Amino acid sequence: MNISIDNALGIHPAALQLRTLRTSVLGNNIAQADTPGYQARDFDFATELAKRTGGSTTGAAQMQQTDPRHASARNLMALGQPGISSAQPQLQFRTPLMPSVDGNTVNVHHEQSAFARNNVELQASLQFLSSKIRGTLTAIKGE
Repeated sequence: MNISIDNALGIHPAALQLRTLRTSVLGNNIAQADTPGYQARDFDFATELAKRTGGSTTGAAQMQQTDPRHASARNLMALGQPGISSAQPQLQFRTPLMPSVDGNTVNVHHEQSAFARNNVELQASLQFLSSKIRGTLTAIKGE
């Protein structure tokens, strides 16, 4: 019997890596809040996770097409570009909520909120990964 560590851990290693990268991007935005002309950046976590996992939704409900007018799961999976596992996320410029005189698009309150939420989600990813590893070790030991 073969044990696939990748299957056992699911999407959690990729999620952890992306959360760490997003922490860096959001922290950089906060650090540049007073820099004239700086444009705040971020990336879409769900899209990047789908790219890194090949559109995998391990542990989630599978999508079913119940009407021919709906987008098919196959078409949506094709958007994920499987095989991109170590590429940097595609950073996008954030649309400013309020224009500023110096051209800086950083909204400090929004960035701090996104940073805090990302930190909570990073901790959740760590806990999920830790429990998956403990469960796998228990299965290997036969306890």
